[in-house]
Amino acid sequence: MLRTETAKMNKSLQKSETKMDVIVVLEHHFLQTPDRAVWTQTMFPYSFWLRYLDVFDRVKVVARMSKIREIPPHWKRADGAGVTFALVPDYTGPLQYLFRSMQVKQVVRNALNRTDAVILRVGSQLANDLEPVLRQTQHPYGVEVVADPYDVFAPGSVKHPLRTFFRWMFTRRLQQQCDRACAAAYVTERALQQRYPPANDAFSTHYSSVELADLAFVPLPRSLKQVMRPLTLITVGTLDQLYKAPDVLIDAVAVCVQAGLDLQLVLVGDGKHRGELEAQVAKLNLSDRVFFLGNLPAGEAVRTQLDWADLFVLPSHQEGLPRAMIEAMARALPCIGSTVGGIPELLPPEDLVPPGNVAALAKKIREVATHPERMARMSARNLSKAKDYREEVLRDRRIAFYRYVRDTTQAWLKQKY
Repeated sequence: MLRTETAKMNKSLQKSETKMDVIVVLEHHFLQTPDRAVWTQTMFPYSFWLRYLDVFDRVKVVARMSKIREIPPHWKRADGAGVTFALVPDYTGPLQYLFRSMQVKQVVRNALNRTDAVILRVGSQLANDLEPVLRQTQHPYGVEVVADPYDVFAPGSVKHPLRTFFRWMFTRRLQQQCDRACAAAYVTERALQQRYPPANDAFSTHYSSVELADLAFVPLPRSLKQVMRPLTLITVGTLDQLYKAPDVLIDAVAVCVQAGLDLQLVLVGDGKHRGELEAQVAKLNLSDRVFFLGNLPAGEAVRTQLDWADLFVLPSHQEGLPRAMIEAMARALPCIGSTVGGIPELLPPEDLVPPGNVAALAKKIREVATHPERMARMSARNLSKAKDYREEVLRDRRIAFYRYVRDTTQAWLKQKY
């Protein structure tokens, strides 16, 4: 029996001399229709996974999945040639996870084959479920660090009685995962690396998950001109959580309007907190100034709204490197952001505010909105900075990371088997 198993493993390793599959574990909700097709709303369509196929032969995505009879309008196909999914039972929040944790862990761990390369997109609860198995078997893995649990569970970001404990626990886990990884790739240049440093002997790089094709960019900055009134502010992000601080932005708009500024705010995105945010708007008598557009198809529909707006505002409690802000910068929009995550790597200090500070945000909006010359300078700078995130600039770094994970896994397999 042992000889048979060894022979099978040797045969598998001979094939893997030239071929290797990768498992990618991440936090995201996908939908599956009765024909077994997998769908996503905006992030992680099939085109996203093609980047892994530049180095690996097949990709198996490990993520949460719900089954649905009919797909909502504008959703995108996520699976395809070379890309399959392990169907992890869907859950939202710690309580649902607790009830389904045994089943979730079983699916996650069954998805792993010994000859697979492994990349964990962290922080991620599913990565937390798989990493102990990897550690026990000494199976190498890479991490793509895309979120910061220390900021995710910051005050005002999440409403949960165990928020403080979760903040400590998940931060500690991510630090350990980065320290144990053979390779680490970060979406920031410096911010996440400081809190979650790689091991001394690990391969380390940085690149954004953002894919900016040429059509994402406007050719020229916005010209110096008097902004039409009312001035239109825009923010883009999910309303399933309050990470992006839309409640703080609404309060800041109210302060600005009371001070005499002629503003309106457009919110792109949807989620469970929309109702309470609409109630907040009504209470502040802003119903004729604040507009909820819901979810829009990624691409042209969102770019159209960005082009109509005058100022992009993202006062987040937590961020990795915000895709929405980079896309706004590519449309030459002036931007205001908070001092969290990778935002300070995108914007200069004079365009930043502390997270959760309504008064500071309102003051910054007034500063920018009342100075067209400043808005023109911001427009030119942002468009130039966004060009650092063109696909051709980032691709080489991603390829180097993937190849290191692949080569390290191959060396481990030869040594172990």
